[in-house]
Amino acid sequence: MLDRPAASATARIAALAAAFLAKRGVDRAIGPDEDLTASGLNSLDMVNLMLAVEAAFAVKIPDRDMTPANFRTVARIAALVERASGE
Repeated sequence: MLDRPAASATARIAALAAAFLAKRGVDRAIGPDEDLTASGLNSLDMVNLMLAVEAAFAVKIPDRDMTPANFRTVARIAALVERASGE
């Protein structure tokens, strides 16, 4: 059974990622384990996604966690949000 808050966070992050992809002309849903860079996001998009996630969830992601690996997939970003929010 899925944890509801985590599932909700994953869906919200996927929607944010999809919005950035749409700006790049990619119009499709993003799976939780799909590589965002391979899907079409560039490094600037990833920085903007990180800022959007922090704003959307009212969290501050620690500098030590701001690595490309932690922003590779929606699932990894959701895990960061969960840790940052203390859930």
